[in-house]
Amino acid sequence: MSAEPLVVVLIGPGGVGKGTIARKLVERDGHLWLSRSWTTRPRRSTEDGSEYHFVERTQFESAIDEDQFLEWAEFHGNLYGTPTPQAPEDSDVLLEIEVQGAEQILQKTPDAVVILILAPSMADLEERLRSRGDQEDHVAMRLSSTPRELAKGRELASYVVVNDELERASGEIISILEGLRLRRRNPPEKD
Repeated sequence: MSAEPLVVVLIGPGGVGKGTIARKLVERDGHLWLSRSWTTRPRRSTEDGSEYHFVERTQFESAIDEDQFLEWAEFHGNLYGTPTPQAPEDSDVLLEIEVQGAEQILQKTPDAVVILILAPSMADLEERLRSRGDQEDHVAMRLSSTPRELAKGRELASYVVVNDELERASGEIISILEGLRLRRRNPPEKD
């Protein structure tokens, strides 16, 4: 591994499987370290608490005031943020964030690799949102913001991966990372 870690950013609308893919990537790739985001949203019944650091709004706002976040955004009335990563040495950093957070990451870390995760179809996305126990109004809100998120995500992303099957999608991302690491170790010679 080189001294400069890759910063890999998974983005996509809610329900595409970013969190599931992120956990699978860390499980399969010993050089990835997943940064755990903060949020003020309530924990879903389907979550065990390891997905996010769930905090009160006042605690989150204090962390903003103390410049503790690499990026943060308000999304559908809840705050989400990525603490400045403290990754172990020789690890690449994996972030699983909202599209608007990726814009902030790219401003601070222009070499970050942004990967847009898509559901196979809007019907699949809607089914995934419903199956994770979201309230009906939250599902509707998420679905209404999806076209904007996808448009912005396509602008920002270096790669697009369809999450039609977890093993295939995570394998595709592992291949992308292996290629990026190979290029990083063997950069093209300048003329």
